[in-house]
Amino acid sequence: MALFQSSTCDIPIAPQVPRHIAIIMDGNGRWAKQRFMPRVVGHKRGVETVREVVTACRSLGVEYLTLFAFSSENWRRPADEVTFLMDLFLKMLEHEVSKLHENNIRLKIIGDRSRFDDNLQRHIAEAEQLTQHNSNLTLTVAANYGGRWDILQATHAMLRNRPELASSFTEEDLAPYLSMHYAPEPDLFIRTGGEERISNFLLWQLAYTELYFTDTLWPAFDAAALNLAIQSYQARERRFGRTSDQLHMNGR
Repeated sequence: MALFQSSTCDIPIAPQVPRHIAIIMDGNGRWAKQRFMPRVVGHKRGVETVREVVTACRSLGVEYLTLFAFSSENWRRPADEVTFLMDLFLKMLEHEVSKLHENNIRLKIIGDRSRFDDNLQRHIAEAEQLTQHNSNLTLTVAANYGGRWDILQATHAMLRNRPELASSFTEEDLAPYLSMHYAPEPDLFIRTGGEERISNFLLWQLAYTELYFTDTLWPAFDAAALNLAIQSYQARERRFGRTSDQLHMNGR
């Protein structure tokens, strides 16, 4: 059984403060270009934004924060930028994990790790092990991740473990094998940078998530911008297939 209920099988509680926020951090390169700087400067500044958003989420009582750092399609970028991003990811693990641990934050990395070198894979495993029992906030970083990959790998893993399900299986059968089986589905999805698409991120999990798009580039996204996104979320009516009348009758 899955740890958390599915929004397409049940009616989850819709909290005033999102329990789980998922973010596509878009616009690092454009932020740098606007300032006549190399794209890599924008990626460095983006790490500072991650720190600020993590701190803001902890203060607000958000329990899960999931960040799309590197998609399975991002390997198509120029080789020097990909190399820089991999190095930046490694440095983040080397320098930030101890701070996360001190602040009782659990770190999870989701995605296909097979393309990462051995050193990076080792640092990922060590970071997850060090922080595995922390409970203040679960910070998930999606790296070499794709939503379609996630569903496929979950299906393969399920059938390896439970071959009797090959002819028929349910959402509940598959859910424990998805990358984010340990977290509730996101309440709020944010994409910075002006683009209005999901880009193969958490395709299964975003079924009933509230979507918020902003023109603000990720390096300029701060606690105030996060609050605007949450205010937009709070103004919405989360019906999960029901009518407004049903929602008001049930008080949910």
